[in-house]
Amino acid sequence: MDSHIGDMVSHMKTTLVISDAVMARLRREAARQGRTMSELVETALRLLLASRPRPTELPPLPAFRSGGHLVDVADRDALDHAMGGR
Repeated sequence: MDSHIGDMVSHMKTTLVISDAVMARLRREAARQGRTMSELVETALRLLLASRPRPTELPPLPAFRSGGHLVDVADRDALDHAMGGR
C-alpha cells in the first residue's frame, strides 16, 4: 500500500519531454521493479521536492555603538531643532 494514498486522490495526466536515453532507462527500471513508469516518475519527483534545502537562518544584523542619542525623537520641538529647524 502506498504511504501517500491520501495525496493520490486525484491525478493529472500531462505530457513531459524526456530524452530517449532517460526514457529507456526509466522503462528498464520500471520493468525491473515491476512498477509503472508513472509510479517511478512520481516517486522521483516526491523525493526531489521533499529534499529541497530549507531556508537558512539569516545572519544577525551588525550592531553599532552610536555613543547615545542626540535628541529624543518623541520630542517634536527638539527633533525639529536638531534637524536645523526644517
